[in-house]
Amino acid sequence: MDIYDLIIIGAGPAGLTAALYALRANKKVLVFEARSYGGQIINASKIENYPAIPVISGFDFATNLYNQVKNMGMEIKFETVVRVDENKTVTTASGGSYHAKAIIIATGAEKRKLHIKGEEEFVGRGVSYCATCDGNFYKKKTVAVVGGEMTALEDAIYLADLAAKVYVIHSGDSFKGEDRLYEELKKKENVTFILNSKVVKINGTEVLENIDVEDNEGNLTNLDIRGLFIAVGQEPKNEIFANVAKLDKFGYIESEDGVHTNVNGIYVAGDTRVKVLRQLTTAVGDGANAATIAMREMQD
Repeated sequence: MDIYDLIIIGAGPAGLTAALYALRANKKVLVFEARSYGGQIINASKIENYPAIPVISGFDFATNLYNQVKNMGMEIKFETVVRVDENKTVTTASGGSYHAKAIIIATGAEKRKLHIKGEEEFVGRGVSYCATCDGNFYKKKTVAVVGGEMTALEDAIYLADLAAKVYVIHSGDSFKGEDRLYEELKKKENVTFILNSKVVKINGTEVLENIDVEDNEGNLTNLDIRGLFIAVGQEPKNEIFANVAKLDKFGYIESEDGVHTNVNGIYVAGDTRVKVLRQLTTAVGDGANAATIAMREMQD
């Protein structure tokens, strides 16, 4: 069995920053990532709220960070972790087994789904969870964005410059994103707001053709669109860690101090934990903090 000082599960900003700090301390580090490095930030068209960097794309930020840590000697395996036990042993889907003095869980969160009829059927055929990834497929077409927070507003602004028309559908009557984004969106002549409403069904044959929208009074409206961009928040995938970490009712890992789980030597960082703000700045801060504390406690 391979033995490491630190195993990090997740190669998003939190996980890669944790690896950076551990490698600078000459620790033997292994990072597991089930998909691609960078986490959700890699899909952001622009990052404008990271200190000292006026603007950068999410892809460039993630790639710069990944290359920085890789050049320092990070070992990374693109494999799915299926189990972590109290002895700090990690098991992967391929059957590999790895042991460390400490483990940091930094698996982030995934896009939340609507869980309505037609959603799964039309993913990639009209339904998308990433406007910056798929927006170019809908130039001069009619699309809709579902959601009421910052990501939904950012997606709608991005799409308004590409699509012929953009519907913004939100279950409430006000938005939780930054006011400046809402004000910017209101100025777009091709944007229509549909508030106090929700999408209840996605329809089509080979591709998405229209959606059914229900308002708070129960009235149904059918909208003819070609693209539906779902931006209704995030959800973690922490079920496999339930034996070593306490989860809240939404599946996020609970931690009294934002670092420790309820098992000694197993730590948490980034969007996968219970926290008030899930942003790039807090993710990298979490990663640095978790790695520093883990290394300090290795010596105890």
